[in-house]
Amino acid sequence: MNIFTDHPRSVGETYTEHFRVASSFGIPMIGGGIACLLHGAFPFLFRNTGSTIVRKLHARMVANRVRPERSSQKGQQLDWCI
Repeated sequence: MNIFTDHPRSVGETYTEHFRVASSFGIPMIGGGIACLLHGAFPFLFRNTGSTIVRKLHARMVANRVRPERSSQKGQQLDWCI
């Protein structure tokens, strides 16, 4: 068991690929969070930024995802998470 590579391998990625993909979600999430905080204090700023980022990330992660081709045991399902 290798805590650094077991999960990336389970989603068909190397550690480096998984780091890049996770970062490509995490960085916009941080930016969107900051925009939402600023919008809370200054309602005239970033009116749609948070929802736009969430929609784009949802499209990438859920709506348009492509599961890697792999032979799996009957009844097993690939879980996606970051």
